Amino acid sequence: MLKKSLIYFVLIVFWAYFPSAKAFSGDLKTAEFAGQFYPAQKKELSAMLNGYVNSVAAPALKGDILAIIVPHAGYGYSGKTAFSAYNLIRGKPYKTVIIIGPSHHYPFSGFSVYAKGAFTTPLGELKVDEDFSRQLIGKNANVVFDKEAFRKEHSVEVQLPFLQNALNNFLIVPVVSGDVTLDNCREFAKLLKSAIGSREDVLIVASTDMYHGYSVKDAQKTDEETLNALKTMDADALYYGLREGSLQLCGGFAVVSTIILSKELGYNNIEVLNHTNSALVTGNNNDGSWVVGYAASVLYRKEDKSMLNSSEKKRLLEIARSTIENYLKTGKALEVKASEPNLLKPGGAFVTLNEDGKLRGCIGNMSAKTPLFITVRDMAIQAATEDPRFSPLKAQELNKIKIEVSVLSPLEKVDSADAIKLGTHGVLVRRGFNSGVFLPQVATETGWSKEEFLSNLCTHKAGLEADAWKDKSTEIYIFSAQVFSE
Repeated sequence: MLKKSLIYFVLIVFWAYFPSAKAFSGDLKTAEFAGQFYPAQKKELSAMLNGYVNSVAAPALKGDILAIIVPHAGYGYSGKTAFSAYNLIRGKPYKTVIIIGPSHHYPFSGFSVYAKGAFTTPLGELKVDEDFSRQLIGKNANVVFDKEAFRKEHSVEVQLPFLQNALNNFLIVPVVSGDVTLDNCREFAKLLKSAIGSREDVLIVASTDMYHGYSVKDAQKTDEETLNALKTMDADALYYGLREGSLQLCGGFAVVSTIILSKELGYNNIEVLNHTNSALVTGNNNDGSWVVGYAASVLYRKEDKSMLNSSEKKRLLEIARSTIENYLKTGKALEVKASEPNLLKPGGAFVTLNEDGKLRGCIGNMSAKTPLFITVRDMAIQAATEDPRFSPLKAQELNKIKIEVSVLSPLEKVDSADAIKLGTHGVLVRRGFNSGVFLPQVATETGWSKEEFLSNLCTHKAGLEADAWKDKSTEIYIFSAQVFSE
């Protein structure tokens, strides 16, 4: 058994460098590693995956999952480890899955995003989410479509059958990372955040193995240190640890970008689900043999019963649109009702109107005493007709308008700007009769630093001097927002 496993491992390494010659057929990316990293026959592959479904338990996890970090070795080595994450997302309604893997053999700088077409596996075709890819490619000099980055690259391909087994009716966005700086990772995470917007049906799959070397002892030590760093969700420390070599993740830049994105979107929890290495799998614990580490983790947002669910968000968007439509026709506020508990609670909210990606109106109430659904109804009318920056909306314009709702948490007074987390917190400043507010998404949309964010808030919103936020007499309040759109 040991001899057979070692032969299998050698073959996998060999075929990683010498896969099938035909990688592309037009925009179709053909499977290059079927029969090497995983079975080539549909029946055999399905049986293997279904075996994992029944043998790998999914841990109890209460919360919304944004991302999983999974290994990309041959299924005989890391399949069960990967499935500890894939079983967690089984059957969930993800519509777009972004798979980010490293480039093992093709040297380049930046990120390559597959632009259009489909990928094949023995289980069928997976179409590329071309609209999503279009929002990434060319927006930054370091994000391109270089087809060659996907040739002979297994890190993305091996995840596809797992996904086909776990999910239904989804599109993919394949990404391969080359050599990148920490700033490149931040920029890519920013692009992803912008493209995701308020969607909650997007999954990130960061594809990476861990330690690579010839010492079982070093594998255990290095993987432990890497997982400890991962658990802190400190992207900077992880990146520089990888650069220095004290930590090991062959898909490290994918993981760093994923952590940055997760924190920006408010998914601040990580759990390591499973960890092993090839020595443990094969039973060969002798130093001098090649050892690779494998781990699976999940990045998620803890369940919060105060957060709106999908049906509640849909209902608020329906109220906003029907209210605006009725008001533009009759000049009267629509009589609306709601039965959902979260919509009946008093709450502050902003309603934002966008036309062709440009702001067309935005009005909100920070701490309304009326039920949330009434707040949204009233703010929808004001955003359409009373924003002083724009002329009132006309009925014929409504079909071009995209509505966004931001439901606000209670205001929290802070002692200094140090407490502000850009992209997570909205901020209100107040001094005397002057006040101004920026929603959390302003920082992401503008790319401002914290100082730029606060200076613009003071001057453009509150009518104060640019550095008023440093004045002890200026009150600073933070809040979070659940943002969603049509």
